[in-house]
Amino acid sequence: MIDSNPNSFEVDIENYNGPLDVLLDLAKAQKVNLEEISITKLADQFNNFILKHKDLNLESASEYLLMATWLAYLKSKLLLPGTPEEEFKVQEVAEKLKLQLKKLELIRLLSDQMLKRKRLGREIRARGMKGNIRSIYSSEYNLSLFDLLKTYSTIIMTKDFQKINIPKLPVFTAEDGIKTIREFFGKLLNWKNLDELIPKNFRSNKKFNKTGKAGIFAGSLELVKEGNLKIKQNKLFDDIYIKEN
Repeated sequence: MIDSNPNSFEVDIENYNGPLDVLLDLAKAQKVNLEEISITKLADQFNNFILKHKDLNLESASEYLLMATWLAYLKSKLLLPGTPEEEFKVQEVAEKLKLQLKKLELIRLLSDQMLKRKRLGREIRARGMKGNIRSIYSSEYNLSLFDLLKTYSTIIMTKDFQKINIPKLPVFTAEDGIKTIREFFGKLLNWKNLDELIPKNFRSNKKFNKTGKAGIFAGSLELVKEGNLKIKQNKLFDDIYIKEN
């Protein structure tokens, strides 16, 4: 930009490139988290900044004046009472401004970290073109007898390793019991002995009869809790009967 005053000169300071950068520095001057900054206080700070920098040329000042006008409007909406819908919209705009300031702060931080890294042509120099020089690669390994035997034994042990498959025991779960009872829906209009619903492969084998009875009983209790079944037992340790609700 060319200033109208020929005797003045322009100084471009890093990280000060517009009104949004000034807003970020003013917000950080409040020494609070950017999510907790006061928008009204920020508007006053920005207005004081413009009053102190009256020597800005028209092109540069227009950007700052536009931001100041927008901040003054936002401050007035925040201070004056309004309808719930208007107040919500103003708060939403204020939150978006805080989010933009957080993004700008993150961009500043990342740009500073990038500039601190070594750059090609300054700290890092590229190699010249590769000539007719053949690269020679040679590898040399030094091993003791113990290392050699240990490596060989590890390979042999890996080859002889066998997997053990443990067969799954036949267990009649509560889910299996619910599924079995649901298959009898429509046929349980009268009281039916719960033992008669145990699958044959569990009922006939004494070894698995207990898990079959436990699974069908647990499933019946779940269906009673859901309101699909009724359950009764005439006396203690007597047979259990169920029927549809």
